[in-house]
Amino acid sequence: MSLNCGIVGLPNVGKSTIFNALTQTQAAAAANYPFCTIEPNTGVVAVPDARLWVLKDIVKTERVIPAQLEIVDIAGLVRGASKGEGRGNAFLSAIKHVDAVLHVVRCFDDPEVVHVDGRVDPVRDIETIDLELILKDEETLRHAWERVRKRAAHDKEAAARLPVYERALAGFAEARPVRALGLGAEELALLADLHLITAKPMLFVCNIGEGDIASGGNQHSRAVEAHAQRVGASTILISGKIESELALLSGEERQAFMRDLGLSEPGVDRLVRAGYALLGLATFFTAGEKEVRAWQFRKGWKAPRCAGVIHSDFEKGFIRAEVASYADFVAHRGEKGCREAGVLRAEGKDYLVQDGDVCHFLFHKP
Repeated sequence: MSLNCGIVGLPNVGKSTIFNALTQTQAAAAANYPFCTIEPNTGVVAVPDARLWVLKDIVKTERVIPAQLEIVDIAGLVRGASKGEGRGNAFLSAIKHVDAVLHVVRCFDDPEVVHVDGRVDPVRDIETIDLELILKDEETLRHAWERVRKRAAHDKEAAARLPVYERALAGFAEARPVRALGLGAEELALLADLHLITAKPMLFVCNIGEGDIASGGNQHSRAVEAHAQRVGASTILISGKIESELALLSGEERQAFMRDLGLSEPGVDRLVRAGYALLGLATFFTAGEKEVRAWQFRKGWKAPRCAGVIHSDFEKGFIRAEVASYADFVAHRGEKGCREAGVLRAEGKDYLVQDGDVCHFLFHKP
């Protein structure tokens, strides 16, 4: 299963710096030219999970494979992108293909880094991008609405779609993204084939100054947090400057730098986990002598579908899953201990896999 998050933002907000820190490529400070990213850059990042290393010590293996996310750094957006201004067409084409959006917002003041609009105002910046996304979605939805309107009188599917389309169009008229309309799962399913950008989960990444980390943000980030509640998004605080410096360090130097700043972990680790949660993902594990591995799955998936994440044959020939919770697996020091303690469960096709489950799938070979 391959899922990805797109990093977006206005020029000079520091999103490419954060992307570089996430993917451990060459770090760079925010720059005084509009497009630090021209073509989309893609990197694969490991999802930090301390549980892997506990399982590694229990099963005595040297091979550990974390879950991964694909991160796509998309060209900076400018006003008028929905009409093709700047890199607008390329931006909107790229963002349609991601599963969730990480919107980096400038929440730091620095006279040496010029803002494209002359002053720092993160909510205005968000609204600039949101307006372009809404205009593009409105264009897409308007064409679809015309089609279903003509068929609604004699086509049940079109009749079901029509009120949902009209509700979304009414939201666009009020500058409200799809995610903020309170649509149910069935209504969202009727919009899914249109790949509307504003229906994607959104996380505002508040890029704050180094001095604002200890205080938990600043007036800019607090304004973003208030705005996020209104538009169905969430927020996270990160300092691109700190992360770019951490990316150049390793070992004890890195740990000492974080201690000096009062950080228990890099901000990019928190960001990756936030992206993981934004996509509605959870983790199950396989643990044996050959390797300990984390596998991502959508919350609410049943055992056969999770088995299919490992290999399609596991899903097709599914017999049962032998499952121990992470807590039980640790408490009883592995599968053998869980079996002896009676906490290794045999689960069938209707079992909903839980985050942290340690699984062994049994299947018929095709």
